[in-house]
Amino acid sequence: MAPTGNKNIQSKLVLLGDMGTGKTSLALRFVKGQFHDFEESTIGAAFFTQVLSLNEATIKFDIWDTAGQERYHSLAPMYYRGAAAAVIVYDITNADSFERAKKWVQQLQRHGNSNMIVALVANKADLSSDRTVENEEGEHYARENGLLFFETSAKTAQNVNELFYEIGRIAWCC
Repeated sequence: MAPTGNKNIQSKLVLLGDMGTGKTSLALRFVKGQFHDFEESTIGAAFFTQVLSLNEATIKFDIWDTAGQERYHSLAPMYYRGAAAAVIVYDITNADSFERAKKWVQQLQRHGNSNMIVALVANKADLSSDRTVENEEGEHYARENGLLFFETSAKTAQNVNELFYEIGRIAWCC
């Protein structure tokens, strides 16, 4: 996060998580206000920018949306190096994605920037009837590890803007 004068901040944010958890859909919902029922798998990483206006500052997010496939896992450090924030996404209908999200948290705790803002995001809240990971389980893990926690739906836009605004607010104030 680099101040650029007059309360303007440029902030690198990385999206991490398993393939199919909705990382790209969250980014597209935040940046373009769009949702597509089918999104091609990201290869390597995708890049988005979005400007967020808070009362105190303007924040330009440089958003790196990393591929979730295992074969791209080794590239992740290149994207989270120097990041002010990381959003680790899991799918509430896929318990394995929650377990792998925990591994991302551990990797960031070991190798990431110690001042990085980290959010754990339970995505696909619109599929709550198919839920395999309870909200309380994600909340508890986030609290134990000092993470922000949001349950979101890129499809309905539930908590998507709130997630990024909270990261922006913390990035500005702290």
